[in-house]
Parts: sequence; structure tokens; C-alpha cells
Amino acid sequence: PGSSAATTDGAGYALDNVFDETSTTKDVYAKTTKGIIDSVVGGFNGTVFAYGQTSSGKTHTMQGCEGEPGIIPLAVKDVFEAIEASEGREFLVRVSYLEIYNEQMMDLLSKE
Repeated sequence: PGSSAATTDGAGYALDNVFDETSTTKDVYAKTTKGIIDSVVGGFNGTVFAYGQTSSGKTHTMQGCEGEPGIIPLAVKDVFEAIEASEGREFLVRVSYLEIYNEQMMDLLSKE
């Protein structure tokens, strides 16, 4: 069950999830990303996209910090735990980590 909100002109839109300051990164991961990871292990492509204004916490939410892993480390852990638990299957894991800033896309895994 999501929440709803309205714009200043009265147009409405639905929100899948709403998190407040008491929410942990694990809460966000469980509600937004865990299902994507389950699908990825089942053979589907998956994308996790963080969008927001500068200094809104996107990097912290995605990367985390010592003591509170972010979405990326939680996802990686779950992917490889699921692979390890799967018998008789072979997996090919491909990952990209991109940043789009000022209409420029940067590959954050590239050595260049």
C-alpha cells in the first residue's frame, strides 16, 4: 500500500513508499530493492535508481557507511548469497555503477 500526494496545482500522484528520518537503509532496501534482487537472481535484469537534489543523501543511501551498509553492499551480499545457495545453476554477473550529473554520465567503475 502506497501513499498519495498532490502538487500545488492539485494534480495527484501515488508514491510506492515514504520514509522518514527514523527509517534505516535496511528499511529502504527491504521495501525498494530486495524484490529487484530476487528477480535478478531469477534471471531478470534489474535497476536501482537514486534521484534527488544535491546533498539529499543519495550517495549515503546507496553506499552506506561503517556500521550501516548502503543499498549497494546489501544488494551485492544478497546476490552472492543467493548464488552460493543455488545448486546446479551457473551465473554470469554484470554490474554497472553510473552517475548522471549536469547531464553528464560517468561510469564509476571505470579506471579512466
